[in-house]
Amino acid sequence: MRLAFITVAAVVSCTFAQPGLNIFSDEYIEFLNSQGLPWKAGRNFAKDTPLSHIQGLLNSLETSSSPPELESMYHEDNGEDLPEEFDARKKWSNCESIREIRDQSACGSCWAFSSSSVMSDRVCIHSGQKNQLRISAADIMECCDSCTDHGDGCFGGTAYLAFKQWVDSGFVSGGGYHSAYGCKPYPFPDCNPHCWVENYDAPKCKNECDKGSQVKYEKDKHYAKEVYMIISKDERQIQLELIKNGPVVAHFTVYDDFQTYQNGVYTPAPGSEPVGRHSVRIIGWGTENDTHPYWLITNSWNKRWGDQGLFKIMRGKNVCGIEDQIIAGLPQ
Repeated sequence: MRLAFITVAAVVSCTFAQPGLNIFSDEYIEFLNSQGLPWKAGRNFAKDTPLSHIQGLLNSLETSSSPPELESMYHEDNGEDLPEEFDARKKWSNCESIREIRDQSACGSCWAFSSSSVMSDRVCIHSGQKNQLRISAADIMECCDSCTDHGDGCFGGTAYLAFKQWVDSGFVSGGGYHSAYGCKPYPFPDCNPHCWVENYDAPKCKNECDKGSQVKYEKDKHYAKEVYMIISKDERQIQLELIKNGPVVAHFTVYDDFQTYQNGVYTPAPGSEPVGRHSVRIIGWGTENDTHPYWLITNSWNKRWGDQGLFKIMRGKNVCGIEDQIIAGLPQ
């Protein structure tokens, strides 16, 4: 086992003064809640959690640059009115995967989880809400060699390359830890307040299903017919993609105060500093208190984190690069 450390390369328009407080302390939470922010802070991690654990959960290798491997999608826009609020869980209420909050455990596989979640959602949506397939986060994490710099999907990866591989060679099915669902369920247990004791290494890729699976690896491959990016920083194009085709993968720079998020519309607080890049799934949008437009997002840190595993982040201002790189695709 090893602890994962990363260097933040992305430059974003959020720089603040350092308050000089331990970010896992009660004093830091009190400081954040005294700032008049549009969100509330609270305790999601134990006081003795090392910062390296938070960094190890991030480890998305995405940057704000547009990857050459994917084409850009542009939806013809006739100026139609869009709803003030949208939630994919409500529009496609029979798609069970959209309601799920997954748990990446002590592994920097956020890029694989956000990708597999969006792929699963779209398989269901574009089957008329009939196909409840779960694409395996484990198969993406273990077997997308082009996605990682270090050959270890727990040490970070690139979601747009995972989507490209969804077209080229497909991925098998698989549910959560001990789910016994599909070909490759996730290999690591759900996190608890002290799961940072050790960070996992991704298992080596095996082109075979787990022992006891009722399916065969090569016969269980599922593919996309096309994958693409949404025009960078175009709020309305992102909304059109969401409402027409379903949830999307997004990436943003995480600041240290984010680990305390409880509810409300997130923007980095004064004194916060960047700690890494993160991949997540956008499932909708809305406006809180008539003043704070937001994206509705699922994290992959289990339901005990944040607002039952979800968070809202300011919409339309590209806060921390959240609108820079939006990735999606359509299943075969």
